[in-house]
Amino acid sequence: MAITLENVGIAVRDIDAAIAFFVDLGLAVIGRDTISGTWADTAVGLDGNHAKIAMLQTPDGNGRLELFEYLHPDAIETEPTRPHEIGMHRVAFSVDDVDAALEIAARHGCHPLRGVANYQDVYKLTYVRGPSGIIVMLAEDLRNA
Repeated sequence: MAITLENVGIAVRDIDAAIAFFVDLGLAVIGRDTISGTWADTAVGLDGNHAKIAMLQTPDGNGRLELFEYLHPDAIETEPTRPHEIGMHRVAFSVDDVDAALEIAARHGCHPLRGVANYQDVYKLTYVRGPSGIIVMLAEDLRNA
């Protein structure tokens, strides 16, 4: 059986703010829609499912994020996850320049959880608390510098 990763889906409280953040980091919006109906209820497992969605893609075409803003049922606000909690909690991106990416993130009010680390002179990386509390890892490959 062949398998490919299609996308990572993330529920957000404000889809426009989340789109602006990820577009500024370099992703491109490849589609937007508002979904509802029996097919959506069945696929997601929620009766009356109604959401704004957007599909974003990395410039190389290999990575996609699907963002959701639920209109119905009401979104459930939870505490943002922390790195050691069980479950999916972050999305990671390779960037050419971590410092430039952090300047972009800061314009959206998003800052590192602690700082920028150097992993064995191979990666310069940081975790940023992004829109809706999403943890976004930014990593710069120092071997390509």
